Amino acid sequence: MGSVGVQIVCVALGVFGLIGVIICCAIPLWRVSSFTGSNIVTAQSNQEGLWTTCVVQSTGQQQCKNYDSLLVLPSDLQAARAMTIISCMFACLSLLILFCGADFTTCVQNEEVKPKISLVAGIGLLLAGLLVIIPVSWSAHIVVRNFNDPLMGAAQKQELGACIFVGWGAGVLLLLAGGLLCCFSRPNSGSSGGTAKYYSNNASAPSKNYV
Repeated sequence: MGSVGVQIVCVALGVFGLIGVIICCAIPLWRVSSFTGSNIVTAQSNQEGLWTTCVVQSTGQQQCKNYDSLLVLPSDLQAARAMTIISCMFACLSLLILFCGADFTTCVQNEEVKPKISLVAGIGLLLAGLLVIIPVSWSAHIVVRNFNDPLMGAAQKQELGACIFVGWGAGVLLLLAGGLLCCFSRPNSGSSGGTAKYYSNNASAPSKNYV
């Protein structure tokens, strides 16, 4: 069974990872305008997220607009919406399960079941980390590919937003928390078995006197 210190560290890593996933899902900073080459117009910049696209003026004013239709969105953005939401659900559920099966709580009294519960929470955190790393890496690949495309104009090129890096960090934290739980929360095979009793044949068999 994992120690209390390791489980507390895993809870902290999971909470920070969950906060990072929520930030990635809510803030429209997945793609930002690129000011390279002949594109020197910096009076406004475009910012794109999972749900809205924003135009930020040089004066500080910001105008955001929701996407017109889900069907017109690119496939990577549609997948990112679903994966980040599922990642948040997995992270929340795994943290709740971890609280129930942790050594520093008394929700579960059976000491043989606690490591199994912590192991399930670790697997859930691993899945949550993968589900947030996949969409941000996919989106980053598309941004870098379009940026290096010579056929694309300078005004259409974009750069990686802050949410891409926050998503990578959140995914690493969730993977680290899940990996630690899976390593330190393995059930003990020797504690679950019953106690075997052995009897001597000489003690059990009745004594007989032969003449």
